[in-house]
Amino acid sequence: MAIRVTQNMLNSHMLRNLSNSMGSMDKYQEQLSSGKKIARPSDDPVVATRGMFYRSSLVENAQFQRNVNEATSWMELADKAMDEQTSIMKRVNELAVYSGNVSLNSDSLKAIAEEIDQIKEQMGNIANQTVGGRYIFAGTDTQNPPYSYEQGDFVSTNNAEIRLEMNKNVFLPINVSGQALFNYPSNDKNVFKLLDTISAQLKEGKDVTSYITDIQQQEDNLNAQRASLGARVNRIELISDRLQNEEVNVNKLMSDNEDADIASVITNLKTQENVHSAALGAGARIIQPSLMDFLR
Repeated sequence: MAIRVTQNMLNSHMLRNLSNSMGSMDKYQEQLSSGKKIARPSDDPVVATRGMFYRSSLVENAQFQRNVNEATSWMELADKAMDEQTSIMKRVNELAVYSGNVSLNSDSLKAIAEEIDQIKEQMGNIANQTVGGRYIFAGTDTQNPPYSYEQGDFVSTNNAEIRLEMNKNVFLPINVSGQALFNYPSNDKNVFKLLDTISAQLKEGKDVTSYITDIQQQEDNLNAQRASLGARVNRIELISDRLQNEEVNVNKLMSDNEDADIASVITNLKTQENVHSAALGAGARIIQPSLMDFLR
């Protein structure tokens, strides 16, 4: 059975086809101006879903990199503090050896004691090192100074680790134990009490060569703590490199997923313009002449 095609049907089909053609041109023009394949999720749900995943990954990666930067700041400051601590302990060792010089009188030994007292003050400053207003050698009790100038001793008993997530499910401590550094080998025989004892002996006119072994033990412990910190710094650097590479890779995947191929878009737009122009020409011939056209 033949279907009767009316003029209204022809007109309707023509207008619908022209509308679709204009819609295609609008899509290509939007891609050209935005540089993106889609303007809204409904344009391509698959592309939109992948884009959301990539953006979520970048946000997570950025947080991990901020954690790595914070960890690096803490560790670099701790390492500098420990480097200074190493230098002054070497000076203490030199003074202890020098105190054994038999030509030194009591006044000379008292002068050495005064330097030891100043060294102890500086050691207290190192123990109270801060980053961003937080004490780095106080465990998780970062708001309170671990060294008390009034008591002249390391008073913090907080030995907890401050852990940050450096990568997914990878938590690492960013702080160095103040207990391990300043209360070695025990609270009763820590570095501050050792310096007090050395100073007191010197002020009594006695040499302190008998404490050289204790001083060297402090240096050995400090070197061990610093080596442990160095191992963590190396791992943090590896994680940092990996995070930066992941950021580059995810950005590339997101670009491949969302960015329009401009050359192809221009070609498609030109092609669609030609198709639309031809459709307009064909449509003009389809439109039925009016009665007035016949009466002319």
